[in-house]
Amino acid sequence: MKIAFQMDPIGPIDINADSTFRIAEEAQARGHELFYYTPDCLSYQEGRVIARGWPLTVRRVKGDHYSLGDEQEVDLSDYDVVWLRQDPPFDMFYITTTHLLQRVHPGTLVVNDPFWVRNYPEKLLVLDFPDLTPPTTIARDLATIRAFKEKHGDIILKPLYGNGGAGVFRLTESDRNLASLHELFTGFSREPLIAQKFLPDVSNGDKRVILVDGEPVGAINRVPAAGETRSNMHVGGRPEKIGLTERDLEICARIGSLLREKGQVFVGIDVIGDYLTEINVTSPTGIQELDRFDGTNTAAKIWEAIEARRG
Repeated sequence: MKIAFQMDPIGPIDINADSTFRIAEEAQARGHELFYYTPDCLSYQEGRVIARGWPLTVRRVKGDHYSLGDEQEVDLSDYDVVWLRQDPPFDMFYITTTHLLQRVHPGTLVVNDPFWVRNYPEKLLVLDFPDLTPPTTIARDLATIRAFKEKHGDIILKPLYGNGGAGVFRLTESDRNLASLHELFTGFSREPLIAQKFLPDVSNGDKRVILVDGEPVGAINRVPAAGETRSNMHVGGRPEKIGLTERDLEICARIGSLLREKGQVFVGIDVIGDYLTEINVTSPTGIQELDRFDGTNTAAKIWEAIEARRG
């Protein structure tokens, strides 16, 4: 098949951690033809969705992990699969790429389905499952957030469309910084904030469960660094081996059919203790760590699901 990757610049990636690199590596091993472009090189031109980029070859050699062919413009409707793999923030630039890619899908299979990526960003799809999630409020006005904090005491406050642990604050019962943080966030963004009741179980780790076509493949535990609330690996969280609990499987069973129906082939959910906190569909990570701990080949499972969809 002809496979295009819409992703952030490939040069700086960590080949031992980057999920997109592992997916591309597996695609190449399966005989597929690779093409790479960055999202700023995606355009709509008189009825066609065009990407300006390069034929791509990858290899697991640190510092020499890719080669590019000559730059060219391609019509994405000529491709079998396009991977939507740039990292958030989930802003209007990101949203616009989903609108453009939607114009070639499903004739060209876009993974994950861009319509539902746009409508199911990480912190919003969980709202469909309030019994699985910690107490949550989404608001921009200070009075609503303050009332939530007064009710629950110890809370987490973060940007609704943020990623990688950026801008995540824990406000304990005695903390008096809510108004200042609200002023800071609303001063540079028109987006709402999301507040959740703090879950003490995060000290034991924030579990990332990987699902492929709605089925759980496995999990890694991300343990916060000393003195940190955030467990994201971007900010020093330590991955460790962990199994799936009955509660994890219950959560996956509840959400799996919806993910499969909406074309969300590769998804990473976050579970703290018994609670589902995020359903990551934009550009989930964690498959290389999972494979090292469990001896699996998650990328192969992903490609098997895609190849089955392509017939």
